[in-house]
Amino acid sequence: MAQSVGIKDVARVAGVSVGTVSNVINRPETVAVETRARVLSAIDRLGYVRSESARQLRAGRSRIMGLLVLDMGNPFFVDVARGAERAARAAGLGVMVCNSDQNASEEAEYLSLFAEQRVRGVLLTPADATGRTIEAFRRHGIPFVLVDRVAEGTTECSVSVDDVAGGALAVRHLVDAGHRSLAYVSGPPGLNQVRDRRTGALNALAEAGLGPERLRELPTDRLDVAAGRDAGARLLGLADRPTAVFCANDLLALGVLQAMYAAGVGVPDDLAIVGYDDIEFAAAAAVPLTSVRQPAVTMGALAAELLLEETEAGTGAAPHEHRRVVLRPELVVRRSSLSAR
Repeated sequence: MAQSVGIKDVARVAGVSVGTVSNVINRPETVAVETRARVLSAIDRLGYVRSESARQLRAGRSRIMGLLVLDMGNPFFVDVARGAERAARAAGLGVMVCNSDQNASEEAEYLSLFAEQRVRGVLLTPADATGRTIEAFRRHGIPFVLVDRVAEGTTECSVSVDDVAGGALAVRHLVDAGHRSLAYVSGPPGLNQVRDRRTGALNALAEAGLGPERLRELPTDRLDVAAGRDAGARLLGLADRPTAVFCANDLLALGVLQAMYAAGVGVPDDLAIVGYDDIEFAAAAAVPLTSVRQPAVTMGALAAELLLEETEAGTGAAPHEHRRVVLRPELVVRRSSLSAR
């Protein structure tokens, strides 16, 4: 294995001190032209690349922001990452994106990695419903902002969407279309988003004078297409099958749609479907999917801006005040829910 070239090697080849090499790299205007040329020639010949991480540690100011999401296989989180990256790059920072895969132990490992790397701050969509991993990470003193999650019981910033309102939008639409027997494909029950969307669905039923028994919940272990297909199979096995289903995200909804298509069940005539997130694939599905839209790119950008604001506090910028930003969802109606009842 080839040895890495260090600053001492450059100094030896150029015949100068380590301090002079450092000045050429960081403050070239302070070094004589001839000396500077000799050092740059040595750098070029040796292929020296400075250690950015070491420079950041010496300066105490990392140029990296961490982003830990539940599932990078979900286009929703890809859009969140895109928004965060835009805001970070505008501030001259990079983003290290990691995927907890909806697993609390993976989340804890990545947060430890962020702490080891001394990142500037972290954008986090928690997988651990107990909050223990967040509590452990807080001891490192690294600022973080919760994304797609309200900062309940904490003082940190958060950027989220009103999921109670979103769940109500979905079910109100189905009730207005004449449906009185509904299912909720809910995902892992430990996730706040899943619980809030269910609360909104029940609120919409109550508004229509319908009891909670009208919403049959089908929980899943994950929030992906395969889990949606499994939920669809369970739905098909019900003797009194609901006429409409609301899914906690679009990937679940697409899985349910696939299961119905394979079984010859018509969507929306036999079963209306509404998803959540309005990912790009929703409009491109075999039956275009009605969905509750979340402004994912905006969410990521706002979260990054809040984190930047906090990390700049005390460096001459205005004092930072923690804030909870709650965005409004929007219902996008397509063919999957337009059955006449």
